[in-house]
Amino acid sequence: MRRQTQAILLGGVVLAALLVALYAYSVTDAGLDTSPLPRPDVNAPFIRTPDQIVRAMLELAEPEPGEVLYDLGCGDGRIVIAAAKDYGCRAVGYDIDPQRVSEARENVRQAGLEDRVAIVEQDIFTLDLRPADVVTIYLLPRLNAKLLPRLRQLRPGARIVSHDFDLPGITPDRSIEINEPPRDVEHSLYLWTAPLRSE
Repeated sequence: MRRQTQAILLGGVVLAALLVALYAYSVTDAGLDTSPLPRPDVNAPFIRTPDQIVRAMLELAEPEPGEVLYDLGCGDGRIVIAAAKDYGCRAVGYDIDPQRVSEARENVRQAGLEDRVAIVEQDIFTLDLRPADVVTIYLLPRLNAKLLPRLRQLRPGARIVSHDFDLPGITPDRSIEINEPPRDVEHSLYLWTAPLRSE
């Protein structure tokens, strides 16, 4: 009797497993997408800009109180925070990675700058850059090239500062090299003023 009960129980378990498998197959076969949710199309790896480079970028751009600074691919928000805190301008950081956006917003909150700094989750290649007086970027060369049509729309006098990578075919107003101790790493910074001048 015990063996018969065990056999019945085992048969029930096997039957249940088969039913689950058949259901999964029928659901998938019916066209239900069971793949992981899509992640944002992050265009460039997040590399924290050293504080020394942040200061140098802002010194090049010379934002003034009342001006608007856009940081494209703002990461943890350190450039927009420094711009608002040290130069008194309004600043907006844009990033497509929700993790970076969350981190940057928390850093802005901790700095007490919510009235002057905003962090927006948006693809930078969809932005209207015309309201900006200053644009800061730390993007790969192919992304700088892709961004050029929008940078060309900046109003005269707007400044662009890029970390490490220039704008292809565009003559910078100024470029500087900075050594970052203690790693002894060389950084290049580039400054352009709109309207952009082709080489």
